[in-house]
Amino acid sequence: MKKILPFLIVILLLGLIGWQIQKKLSAKKGFRAGRKAVPVAVDVAPVKRTSIRNIGVFTGSLVARSRFIVAPKISGRLEKLYANIGDLVQNGQVIAVLDDDEYRQQADQVRAELEVARATLEESRITLKIAKREFERTVALRKKKIASESELDAAKAQYNNQEAKLKVAMAQVAQKRAALKAAQIRLSYARIQVTWGDDNGVRVVGERFVDEGEMLAPNTPIVSILDIHSITAVIHVIERDYSLVTIGKEATVSTDAFPGKEFRGKIARVAPLLKETSRQARVEIEIPNPDGLLKPGMFVRVKIAFEERRDTIVVPFSALIKREGRQGVFLIDPLEKIARFVPVTPGIVNGSTAEILSPELSGSVVTLGHHLLEEGSPVLLAGDTSGGPPEKRGEEKKLEKPGEKKPGATP
Repeated sequence: MKKILPFLIVILLLGLIGWQIQKKLSAKKGFRAGRKAVPVAVDVAPVKRTSIRNIGVFTGSLVARSRFIVAPKISGRLEKLYANIGDLVQNGQVIAVLDDDEYRQQADQVRAELEVARATLEESRITLKIAKREFERTVALRKKKIASESELDAAKAQYNNQEAKLKVAMAQVAQKRAALKAAQIRLSYARIQVTWGDDNGVRVVGERFVDEGEMLAPNTPIVSILDIHSITAVIHVIERDYSLVTIGKEATVSTDAFPGKEFRGKIARVAPLLKETSRQARVEIEIPNPDGLLKPGMFVRVKIAFEERRDTIVVPFSALIKREGRQGVFLIDPLEKIARFVPVTPGIVNGSTAEILSPELSGSVVTLGHHLLEEGSPVLLAGDTSGGPPEKRGEEKKLEKPGEKKPGATP
């Protein structure tokens, strides 16, 4: 008996431990089962059939349609500056004048040298005529055996020499004419004009870089001239959107400077390459700007409608959820008041709306609370206090005692 007693005690302890473990497991299972039965409060939205557009949203900056720097071609002191920031200028207008005394003096000097060259030319012509007559007279005398052969050779040499001097004098005159023309051009450079060749419209001064009285070297920037009657929005698109951006496609531009106002333009240029550093391509959008509201340097937001699908199924984007690597939505069973997970293939996503390519959906989808749902979970819709599937509510009604009145019921 003493030998059997220890074995009995061990068996009783093992049984007690097993009973406790079984009790805990049963309690946990009961808790989980009860939790599954509790309806989950969710927000739902109806599945719609409507149109949806694939809109790309980009950010960028505005640049002037045309911009160039006005600079002098010669050095000199800036005597007058007739244009300032924001001033309108016409094609061919003089906007600055340099001190031109030195260049005017050079032009006068070359003009005087030209007169000397012309006088020398006239003298050479007269001398050539004399030499020609002397040569002809010597030839006639030689035929009569009056003049010697040496006299004929001397007359011929003198005639050829004067003929060469005449050519030199003519070349000097041409040289001085060219020098005078160059001096006059340099003198004209003292009056600095703005010119462009595309039209005769008005442009605006964007920046001023110097002040009156400064000594300027050639090509020193004076002012910048902008054409903002039509302005360009520059954006950069990534490789995914590059094939969707085509020349002529319309775009909508907005800026913080004019809240609520939109400007329309068209894609004018698309870069034929993507930069390796950013994997982006430059896209330029031309925007009419007749009132001059848009200015270069403004930050803009650009919307481009890539494509549009009509009569397609759409759901709120918040209804899309991933479960076990599959993307889908929780569709509400209106009779059972439960949620069913339906895998879907999304299409265009436009802000808060997503297109469903397949399968065909109808009814309502869960937009809030789906992170608490599982396949077949009971749901409690907003404004619905009954909760749970119909059969559960029926069981609750059966538990009411016969003849028992509900609180607040009229006898």
